[in-house]
Amino acid sequence: MPTTTAQNQRVLSGMRPTGQLHLGHYHGVLKNWIELQHTHECYFFVADWHALTTEYDHSEKIAAHVTDMVIDWLAAGVTPGTATLFIQSRVPEHAELHLLLSMMTPLGWLERVPSYKDQQEKLKEKDLATYGFLGYPLLQAADILVYKAGNVPVGEDQVAHVELTREVARRFNHLYGKEQGFEEKASQAIAKMGKKNGKLYKNLRKEYLEKGDMESLSVAQALLESQQNISLGDRERLFGFLEGTGKIILPEPQALLTQASKMPGLDGQKMSKSYGNTISLREDPKQVETKLRTMPTDPARVRLTDPGDPAKCPVWQLHEVYSDSDVQDWVRKGCTTAGIGCVECKQPVIEAVQKELKPIQERAREYEQDLNTVQNIINDGCEQARDIARDTLEDVRKAVGLIYR
Repeated sequence: MPTTTAQNQRVLSGMRPTGQLHLGHYHGVLKNWIELQHTHECYFFVADWHALTTEYDHSEKIAAHVTDMVIDWLAAGVTPGTATLFIQSRVPEHAELHLLLSMMTPLGWLERVPSYKDQQEKLKEKDLATYGFLGYPLLQAADILVYKAGNVPVGEDQVAHVELTREVARRFNHLYGKEQGFEEKASQAIAKMGKKNGKLYKNLRKEYLEKGDMESLSVAQALLESQQNISLGDRERLFGFLEGTGKIILPEPQALLTQASKMPGLDGQKMSKSYGNTISLREDPKQVETKLRTMPTDPARVRLTDPGDPAKCPVWQLHEVYSDSDVQDWVRKGCTTAGIGCVECKQPVIEAVQKELKPIQERAREYEQDLNTVQNIINDGCEQARDIARDTLEDVRKAVGLIYR
């Protein structure tokens, strides 16, 4: 597993700009980002180029959607300074790495990505027979690899994309990591570690290569990470030498599985704009109450005196998200015995959703009234992200042989 401890702490995640976000985004993605930003080095980006893969004929909406989405990130609790927020297209190194990777990525790898045919089937009304749509998983790979991210938070349906990224990195390192005099340079780097550490490194490498001892691999990786006497280039060289490969130019990322969002929509289906069943993070409180009060309930409860079944009621799914065990017991008993009506049942959910949204909406209003601050946060994030991306592309160009000086 060619990664370092520092790289394992770097997280990369992005969202396509679709306008203002809703509670499904908050529970499914943003709450996870907010936790990760305190434990990892996080880079969160607006995937505006990815939006073009399916919305290339409606691109006029993207710029406004970018601003709306960043405001929602900030209002939800993603913190600039703790995390780096940036726009994909403002870091052109994403595109350059995508181009270079496309030169060595087999076409069949892209055609077999599960979401390729799946999305074409779901979006039949769109013409997706484009190079951009076929290649978007490789652009995702470039997004990840340009920051040498160790972890990519995804749901199970996106694991295949991370696996493609790992395969692409592995192929790139195999093709271009065999620098001239690699073993000699590795030996020189080992000598810089000092006699004791150099001997330990060699022994651990032998245990791993000859016996497949994964613990020896982990100890050796930690040893390399702790070394102060070797350069970054030597460290990457020794990580590759440790595993019997060439210099690790693009480390392979890991999928950081996130729990599937349990946030249902107003009709009981998954909350999604395409279903028209959402509550946006900046929804007017009165509109929130109206939407929740008019939610469908168990169709068996025609009259107040009819008993119901919470398992057949979309409102119960919201209680599972927002209500504690006491309230859930009250709902379950009241519904099945017709002890409470549907309007009464919905009230705790209305109060809980409004309570959750209130601080988010207050912060959103502050950012809406100070768009200069939002723009400055984006500008700073783009600069920080591009500094890292430039360093990666310098390594990549050098490995490929595209340095002319």
